[in-house]
Amino acid sequence: MNSKPQLSFWQIWNMCFGFLGIQFGFALQNANASRIFETLGAPMDAVPGLWIAAPLTGLLVQPVIGYLSDRTWTRWGRRRPYFMIGAVLTTLALLVMPNSPTLWIAAGTLWVLDASINISMEPFRAFVGDQLSPRQRPAGFSMQSFFIGVGAVVASFLPFILAHFGVANTAGPGEVPDTVRYAFYFGAVVLLLAMSWTVFSTREYSPAELASFDDAEPSPVHAAQRVGGPPQWRQIGLWLGLGVVLAALIAWRQGDRMLYVLAGLCASYGLLLAVARVLPGTHMLATIVDDLRSMPGTMRRLAWVQFFSWFALFAMWIYTTAAVAGTHFGSTDTQTAAYNEGANWVGVLFGAYNGFAAVAALIIPLMVRAIGLRWSHLVNLWLGGLGLISLMLIKDPHWLLLSMVGVGFAWASILSLPYALLSDSVPAAKMGVYMGIFNFFIVIPQLVAASALGFALRNWLGGDPIHVLVLGGCSLFVAGLCVLRVPSQQEVV
Repeated sequence: MNSKPQLSFWQIWNMCFGFLGIQFGFALQNANASRIFETLGAPMDAVPGLWIAAPLTGLLVQPVIGYLSDRTWTRWGRRRPYFMIGAVLTTLALLVMPNSPTLWIAAGTLWVLDASINISMEPFRAFVGDQLSPRQRPAGFSMQSFFIGVGAVVASFLPFILAHFGVANTAGPGEVPDTVRYAFYFGAVVLLLAMSWTVFSTREYSPAELASFDDAEPSPVHAAQRVGGPPQWRQIGLWLGLGVVLAALIAWRQGDRMLYVLAGLCASYGLLLAVARVLPGTHMLATIVDDLRSMPGTMRRLAWVQFFSWFALFAMWIYTTAAVAGTHFGSTDTQTAAYNEGANWVGVLFGAYNGFAAVAALIIPLMVRAIGLRWSHLVNLWLGGLGLISLMLIKDPHWLLLSMVGVGFAWASILSLPYALLSDSVPAAKMGVYMGIFNFFIVIPQLVAASALGFALRNWLGGDPIHVLVLGGCSLFVAGLCVLRVPSQQEVV
């Protein structure tokens, strides 16, 4: 068996360039979806429920796309056909969303937009694992973080820039301002062009070539612990019963209806196990469930890191607009100039943290060489926690840019180092499906946040969205501590 050849800087550049386009769509969604929903009449405490489309589509789409791409081989390669399909669908959704005439059409378009982004994004993670040797993977994932940062900077700043050049930043009731609509149009074009660049400028190893390399199977310390036999009925019953008990408790206490999502997650997992038990072992769903149950120990411990990291990020994406507009600009009325000025400043802040993430992506490989993967990730997560908490302490909105330095380092680290830790622990033949399963631990905390944050905001956090951001900062501190439980591995770049 032989090692994968080392790729040049420009080869890695070309294979990661498509992430510039993906992040254009992702950043426009993150910075403007809440603004669109509130403009179309959504009350603030209902916004998390509308955002539930994003994580739920990822939960459903990514493992399936990963499974299928592992088993795909065409003249266009293994992963690249999915890049292009997702790019075309995302482009269409970006053109539709800012023109949605009603709140429910906007929410439905968000489902389509997020599903389409996931079709392209999931194979990109596996693509780096396919193409690069273990030594170069941290650099490859950091390059993706660099393009994510650059793309998000421009996309997040677009409404602010357009307003500066005289494009209307306010509109009538129920109408999305022109600054947002034109930003989405520009993003659609950039996304399609960037994805096309990667598709046409790179090649892929065939399945036979991948199997011949010495990293085709993980080292014994990271190997999966195979689970014998199908799921047991006792386990199935426990998960189904837990879902029913939680739903009954929520109904008895007359809890927020969004809390039923938590009960639904438990029951859905029990139902998934039950379906997998009765299906043939070669069926796609049964295979995915078997891989889920047999995931490597490294992946199990990274799951806790991802949970607390993405809970914090989702809290930030949902509530930063309301928190900054209300706390620093003094308005929660979407029709006022002050609110829209604050919303535009959030676009600047989101652009700033992505800009700092692009810089951090160049620094993180040096950190890894100096202190290793785990300690680098812990430091960056804690910088992000400090950044989120400081949003409540800083009074001048211009100084909030300082908070974004920490958030940017955390964001760059979250997008690279967990994948570098993970990719060495899964077999090459299952890189796609395990990257998709790993997305569960991104999606589940977002579903928890979407279902619980509205309830927590009203009942425990005084109705002030700035307190949600502080909660997110604390979550990043916990995520950093969880990194220390991840097994050590060869930490080279």
